[in-house]
Amino acid sequence: MLRGRTVLLLLVLWAYLCSHGDGLRALRRTTGGRRGDAGVGLTLMGQDANGVPLRRSKRGWMWNQFFLLEEYTGLDHQYVGKLHSDGDRGDGSIRYVLTGDGAGSLFIIDENSGDIHATKRLDREEKAYYTLRAKAVNRITNTSLEGESEFIIKIHDINDNEPKFTKDPYFTEVPEMSPLGTVVTQVTATDADDPTYGNSARVVYSILQGQPYFSVEPNTGVIKTALPNMDRETKENYVVVIQAKDMAGQMGGLSGTTTVSITLSDVNDNPPRFPKSLYEFKAPESTEPGTTVAVLRATDADIGRNAEMNYRITSSDGPAMFDISTNRSTQDGVITLRKSLDFERKRSYTLRIQVENSNPDPRFLRYAATTDGATVKLIVEDVDEPPVFDRVGYVMEVKEDVAVGTIIGSVSATDPDSSRSPVRYSIDRRTDMDRVLNVHPGNGSVFMLRTLDREDIAWHNVSVIATEFNNPRLMSRVPVYVRVLDVNDNAPTFATYYETFVCENAKANQRIQTVSAADADEPIGGHRFFFSLAHEASVKANFTVRDNKDNTAGILTRRNSYSRLQRSTYLVPVVISDSDFPMQSSTNTLTVHVCTCDREGNMQLCNQEALVLTAGLSTGALMAIIFCVLILLMIVVLFAALRRQQRKKEPLIISKEDVRDNVVSYNDEGGGEEDTQAFDIGTLRNPEATEESKQRRDIKPETLHPPVRRTVILSPAHRDNADVRNFINQRLQENDQDPTAPPYDSLATYAYEGSGSVAESLSSLGSMTTEGDQDYNYLSEWGPRFKKLADLYGGEDSDSCRDS
Repeated sequence: MLRGRTVLLLLVLWAYLCSHGDGLRALRRTTGGRRGDAGVGLTLMGQDANGVPLRRSKRGWMWNQFFLLEEYTGLDHQYVGKLHSDGDRGDGSIRYVLTGDGAGSLFIIDENSGDIHATKRLDREEKAYYTLRAKAVNRITNTSLEGESEFIIKIHDINDNEPKFTKDPYFTEVPEMSPLGTVVTQVTATDADDPTYGNSARVVYSILQGQPYFSVEPNTGVIKTALPNMDRETKENYVVVIQAKDMAGQMGGLSGTTTVSITLSDVNDNPPRFPKSLYEFKAPESTEPGTTVAVLRATDADIGRNAEMNYRITSSDGPAMFDISTNRSTQDGVITLRKSLDFERKRSYTLRIQVENSNPDPRFLRYAATTDGATVKLIVEDVDEPPVFDRVGYVMEVKEDVAVGTIIGSVSATDPDSSRSPVRYSIDRRTDMDRVLNVHPGNGSVFMLRTLDREDIAWHNVSVIATEFNNPRLMSRVPVYVRVLDVNDNAPTFATYYETFVCENAKANQRIQTVSAADADEPIGGHRFFFSLAHEASVKANFTVRDNKDNTAGILTRRNSYSRLQRSTYLVPVVISDSDFPMQSSTNTLTVHVCTCDREGNMQLCNQEALVLTAGLSTGALMAIIFCVLILLMIVVLFAALRRQQRKKEPLIISKEDVRDNVVSYNDEGGGEEDTQAFDIGTLRNPEATEESKQRRDIKPETLHPPVRRTVILSPAHRDNADVRNFINQRLQENDQDPTAPPYDSLATYAYEGSGSVAESLSSLGSMTTEGDQDYNYLSEWGPRFKKLADLYGGEDSDSCRDS
């Protein structure tokens, strides 16, 4: 109704404007004049919304926009409006110009008539309006007849876009057992059409699929539950199709759809249930405690945390025999054994097991029971078991002087099975390698095979094995600990070796030594030793023995003085007896040396043996000295070996592949000129007598290739050094062509005296004439350095002449 009133009001306004001659849509801009002044006017004549042409009869009131329908489907260009100037007399002197958005491409103008057309289909969703400028110019002078006028072409919307949902599909969930009207989710659709014009963009929602479980609000798109207490265990997933339609849902409107996937989330509305009320399991009696003997599995229609459950034992005819726990990964009830089973004592057990939810929901406690129960019967199976000893270990005691074959105790084992098989006993010889004990195979009596010595081994630990006669593979073992009791079979002796001295000026009853005793036996009441002087030494005793009553005794002098010259050493026999039965005794000797002492009793002079014993080094000190000497010897030997290693010469060429430059240093001196084996010095003295086939002496040549001599021609300017150059070139050529030379650069040094002298040879060994034929007067012409030589030879000449 409101829309109809608006249309009617617009029609009345249009009729009023037409009756007053102002039914034109015009936009006018003037340059330099006010509204109502005389001048040239530019009029835009167009169409109204219904396509009726509008003409202007006066210039007083102007329009500044046109309306153009989008999505034009005609074959011709769509007519927009007409541009007309008051100065246009129709003689073609005026040209109309259009500029702005889309001018020349989307919008064209007839420059003669001023008609404006759209060349293409326009889409309001791409661009809602275009701003253009128009003017009229003189065709001849190209001057503007008036100012440029601006106007707007607004694209009129049509319903050409369907609603589109923001997501497709939607995924959501709602708890099961939810009440009626619970909000699930909200869907949203948008329409690209103009929401300010008509109902093109007004969207209404409806449900196409998903009834009667869900509903949707038409204006908001909110989806709600349409049924109460929907059960996930009955149906978990639902697919709902929602439609969005524009034009307020009226006929002819465009529509779009989306899919909403709704999942019912789980709540703890189901208790756990046992599939059956009675379970039966079997377990052998040899099952170890802690072993699983049964596994129960209750089912729960819920999932996840709501399916977690706890098991417990409510009653059992074997108290504390079993325990039950829940495996959290599988939700199984695991029954484990706490104590050992015994088929002969009890052959079956009955347990009552209860299961319940770990996380119950208080909202659903009133609908159904939250716990369930089942009975478990465990049958114990008989197993052929090994013999069982009546003790876990045996301790036996035996005196060390018992005879071989004496029985010191017995072991006992029985077959726990109902067959009561006889048992056979034996000793595990791996625990009795010395074969000290043995056991009777029938009655289990343990007896001796060897005599014992407590001082050697005080305890003997062996294992006794019991096996069944009917099944020898079934065996068990038990430890037997045999303690060897002490008997008094060892005589006491000195605790250590005693040797002392007595001064020559000693007084009677002076103590010179305190001795103690030791005994390998260990009497129950402890040791008690008695000391006395041997009977054979008590007649003319030089010393006495005083028992201190604390297992020690003092050795006292009996005389006032002793003479080292008369007797330097005394041997004092001391008898030591114990208090056990039978009594054991031994005679021990104390060595006493007579020494010269000062008034305070300090030893000053003694016989050589006493001095050595008194001032000698201990065994540990001697060993330390010997060890140090050995270390010094090892250091000396190592140093000598290193020096010898350093003196070894390194090979000239370490490897055949080693072609690096090497500098070889020789620290050897030659043997002088008399050493003709080192090298041939004849080459240096006379290069013309060089052996052309001479090879290297440090390396044995594999092949012999005589060097080729080359003649070097010297210029006249170098003839004075020709012999030296010839010598160097000759040696260089020999080394270059020598196949035995090393494959790297080497330095060769030669000493060359020259091939001759202007004075020639001074030796007369090679002279063919006699001494008298020689004239030595020319020596005096050689200067003062040869004066002495000239006098010698010249003087002999004159003397020989005088003699003649």
